[in-house]
Amino acid sequence: MMFKTTSLNNLEILCDGPLVSSLPQSYFRSSSQLSNSHGPGFAKVNRRDGAGGWAPVESNKYQWLEVDLGERTEITAVATQGRYGSSDWVSSFLLMFSDTGRNWKQYRQEDSIGAFTGNSNADSVVQFKLQQPVFARFLRLLPLDWNPNGRIGLRLEAYGCPYKSDVASFDGSGCLLYRFGPNTTPILTAKDTISLKFKTLQNSGTLIHTEGQHDRSLTLELHKGKLFLHLRKGTVLITSHMVVSLGSLLDDLHWHHVAIERVSGHVNFTVDKSTQFFLFLQGNVTFTCAEPVSVPVTFAGAQSFLQLPGAALHLQFRTWNRAGLLLTFDLQQQVGSLWLYLSETRVRLQIHKAGRILLDIATGFGLNDGQWHSVDLTARRGRLTITVDEEESSTAHASPSFPVVSGNNLFFGGCPDSKNNQECRNPFNVFQGCMRHIHVDNNPVDLIKVQQMLIGNYSDLQIDMCGIIDRCSPSHCEHGGRCTQSWSTFHCNCSNTGYSGATCHSSVYEQSCEVYKHKGNTTGLYYIDVDGSGPIKPQLIYCNMTDQTWMVIQHNNTELTKLKASSGMNQHLAYFNYSADAEQLGAIITQAEHCEQEVFYHCRKSRLLNTPDGSPFTWWVGRTDEPQTYWGGAVPGSQQCGCGLQGNCIDSDHYCNCDADRKEWAADSGLLIHKENLPVRWVVVGDIQRPESEAAYRVSPLRCHGDKNFWNAAFFNKETSYLHFPTFHGELSADISFLFKTTASSGVFLENLGIKDFIRVELSSPMDVVFSFDVGNGPFEVRVETGGMALNDDRWHRVRAERNVKEASLCVDAFPGATQKAPADGHIHLQLNSQLFVGGTASRMKGFLGCIRSLQLNGRTLDLEERAKITPGVSPGCPGHCSSYGNLCQNQATCVERYNGFSCDCGLSAYAGPFCQREVSAYFKPGTSVQYTFKEPYELTRNTSTQSQSSSIYSDLTLRGENVSFSFRTTQSPALLLYICSYYREYLAVLLNRNGKRQRDKKKYRSIFLFTGPILEDFNLTSDTEFNAIKSVVLGKVQESGELDPEIARLNSLGFSGCLSVVQFNSITPLKAALLYPNTSPVIVTGPLSESTCGSSSPANPYPAETTHPLSDHSGTVGTGEPIVNAIKSDSALIGGVIAVVIFVILSALAIIVRFLYRRKETFHSQEPKSIKPEADSPEYPFHSEPTSQNVLSENQKEYFI
Repeated sequence: MMFKTTSLNNLEILCDGPLVSSLPQSYFRSSSQLSNSHGPGFAKVNRRDGAGGWAPVESNKYQWLEVDLGERTEITAVATQGRYGSSDWVSSFLLMFSDTGRNWKQYRQEDSIGAFTGNSNADSVVQFKLQQPVFARFLRLLPLDWNPNGRIGLRLEAYGCPYKSDVASFDGSGCLLYRFGPNTTPILTAKDTISLKFKTLQNSGTLIHTEGQHDRSLTLELHKGKLFLHLRKGTVLITSHMVVSLGSLLDDLHWHHVAIERVSGHVNFTVDKSTQFFLFLQGNVTFTCAEPVSVPVTFAGAQSFLQLPGAALHLQFRTWNRAGLLLTFDLQQQVGSLWLYLSETRVRLQIHKAGRILLDIATGFGLNDGQWHSVDLTARRGRLTITVDEEESSTAHASPSFPVVSGNNLFFGGCPDSKNNQECRNPFNVFQGCMRHIHVDNNPVDLIKVQQMLIGNYSDLQIDMCGIIDRCSPSHCEHGGRCTQSWSTFHCNCSNTGYSGATCHSSVYEQSCEVYKHKGNTTGLYYIDVDGSGPIKPQLIYCNMTDQTWMVIQHNNTELTKLKASSGMNQHLAYFNYSADAEQLGAIITQAEHCEQEVFYHCRKSRLLNTPDGSPFTWWVGRTDEPQTYWGGAVPGSQQCGCGLQGNCIDSDHYCNCDADRKEWAADSGLLIHKENLPVRWVVVGDIQRPESEAAYRVSPLRCHGDKNFWNAAFFNKETSYLHFPTFHGELSADISFLFKTTASSGVFLENLGIKDFIRVELSSPMDVVFSFDVGNGPFEVRVETGGMALNDDRWHRVRAERNVKEASLCVDAFPGATQKAPADGHIHLQLNSQLFVGGTASRMKGFLGCIRSLQLNGRTLDLEERAKITPGVSPGCPGHCSSYGNLCQNQATCVERYNGFSCDCGLSAYAGPFCQREVSAYFKPGTSVQYTFKEPYELTRNTSTQSQSSSIYSDLTLRGENVSFSFRTTQSPALLLYICSYYREYLAVLLNRNGKRQRDKKKYRSIFLFTGPILEDFNLTSDTEFNAIKSVVLGKVQESGELDPEIARLNSLGFSGCLSVVQFNSITPLKAALLYPNTSPVIVTGPLSESTCGSSSPANPYPAETTHPLSDHSGTVGTGEPIVNAIKSDSALIGGVIAVVIFVILSALAIIVRFLYRRKETFHSQEPKSIKPEADSPEYPFHSEPTSQNVLSENQKEYFI
């Protein structure tokens, strides 16, 4: 291993002088030359010596031109030119460099591009400034393409400056030691730096070890081609150890730069950057750089092979592929063919004859790790042995019954591409990787002679270099995705990361509870990724889907904590650890429209803020880490509580109730709503040291609602209007997502340009969205077609485009997405420099007409509304959400437009909840009664000015039909379920009758009448006189039973025990009114009544009738749209489900039989023509005292008669 140090000063030295033009011809070499006048020594830019440049005998990809610069040199640029006065020039080439003229390494530009663009004629000079300088003595240029009407012709120049450094060589037993003198006082510095360069063929070894005060040490270690930095501190009993790894394939005998920098408490560890280092000599170290000879060969493609004569062998290989042929040859005496190959990362040997396997052995494991591995194959005295890495544990033996002696030729890596080739056959994958140290008949193979065609044969090989690339260092897999690779590509495993895509860039979760809600989800736990593809991790958060969607973030201490005076305790400190970390909390609060946190302080002789003039005894700390001296209900900096701000404290001389310092218990509570200070992280309680002091405090969870990003929109009303933002920086990964709605047929959503690169998303036609870009490989286009469904329908549509180093993808709504693979080894950096245009374009393409909403680039939302306020032709916001989201409102609910979104009006529905999907249910006991009372007729006529008006109102109370619907569950029979009466002693009763003789068999009776779904009663009732002036609707027991029919009175005396749910009579919802609006509705509740989930579907009720609308309480995957609940997953649950199905089928059949055998006689008979339609509902009020509105049941609802 070799080290070197460099000395740099503060002056910037120009390093761009010509390096080639002054060299003698003897410093030039080439693979061949057409003639003496076409020799490599004439290959100097702007010179006409000889034939005007170098030209080889043949123009093929095996030619090269080499320059010896005489010493190690810093090379900063290269230039090429064609051969003077000819049609010969090179149009593309590879640049190689070396310290020794052997073991070449390819120079790769930014984006890992290996090929340089050359000349297009013989006269012009094309110069390339190297993005990173090369430090080498030898340069080699390999032509890839040339003028098809000419041949390879080249003149060359390189630019740079001399490079000096101190070099030390280590043989594994020596070291350099720098030790401070015994009287040296340790110097405390704010910054320490260690830097060096090294190169080696060994893949493991210790480079640096340092020790300091307080048992601190630093070790830099090379292990399997990677650098590991070990930082240790502590004592023998308590030790802290941190390990950081960087780099890969560093055992390639090329210089690598390492820097370790400590700045205050931070350590920066980088590779391939140079600074200073000073060492003192001790041990066996020489100041020369020994250069071991190693000539590797690269098998890069499907046509690569190496053919050599010989027998027993040894070789080393390195690869990323799991499989590939290492060696094959035919055995003498036509015994068969031998194949030595990689299979599932192991070395396997097989001998075949006539399609039959004669021998099969394997050894080794994990040999596709990119490290050098040795393989020895020997056959002695009837014993065949394979050894991997010279380890006994990786050795396999076999004793075949036939001699294993090779024929005339050995084939490495593959076979010649010839149909007539019978000597080499490869039924396996070709080998892609590097080989070196090939020994045949115990003699090393001179691969340079192979390159010169002096021995053996080969095709498509890169001799004297190993072209392996570690595509996982650095890894392009984001968010913790695990990188694996093959020779030509890499793959990201995104399992358990919460992200998806070729590079694990895109989050699989939504960014807020608001988004989940508008996908139709209900209350539950969801993973929230607040910044999408950004660096903040997803977090499990409780979403309370009410009219306002609340994100609830719990912490570790939401219970009431009591404090009493204790000797020696002056303060109590409480720390609140939230379920989300500080970065997640900050993003959630910033994104929300409103956040709040309720705080409580109960006190007895324990002052809170010590108002009005004292220093606060209690304070709290939020995310700004600054003490806050105000309490819930007050404003920052006021040193007040809520009562002080409202002027209603128990003592007007103080601004907090507790500051009155009374012996009686008092309390201060309220909401903290200033987002910049939330959440509460610490609470310090101070006045608890006095003997009589007692206190209790509680800090509720943090609650936030609203999503400023989700509804952030702009309306573009002119094709020439646009919004502009700073340049979009998405060099390696770029994702763009937004919603749009329009009536226009085409338009550009956004565009950002560079010098050559660009990125654009546009609506190219009503049925096509196109994502186009160029990162230096030429324009690419990804297109999604909607299959005839127009996107200019003035409804919201979602677009998501992503471009990374592997592919580009485009998704529109739920249509099939499109993907475009990136070219192998192409440019990967997107370089933009113009402003980002939204809704328009800088390239004079057609602008966008319509609305764009929730525009996010790499997880960051652009504030369209703020920019639209100051931009002509663009308006902030965009109305009209019900056209897209109105179908979320269920059960006859009405969608209501809002500036930011929409809401569902459940006034005409018996359901509740944000989407009117929650069943309103209650459990009734025998004495429970709910009575909904209508207006009396005489009240309608008292203040009537005209008879016509009176007749109109009175006629509204005359019902031509009644629609009654509800769900119930009970074990009681007979029972009175619902009773409707009028002021004219007319009534309508819904009864649950006995079923003949089955009333005596209680078990059968309960089984038959345990209804697990809604029973919909559809009544259209009239008599000889109309059903006029309805007085009330009663659920459960009728309290005013004086004028009841005897049969009804008898049933009413029993009351009703069971569950009633979603009760609706025409447009009246009496149960909902009693439970949710008891103070504003004309309802009278007698007996115990509270809202219950008894009407909802549950595990005990796995087979609801098809007309119910249960809550989504089944189990689901976290974050995929279903909230997390407990789910029963066991064999017993499955068996129970099967039994329940069988019982349900039997009972259903019995119920059908009972229906026809014991149908209840109808009290009233319909005389109303069926063609008459009920009157329309009035949406103005959630509850009505006029029963005129009719809710028509849908035709697919079943009608039951009980």
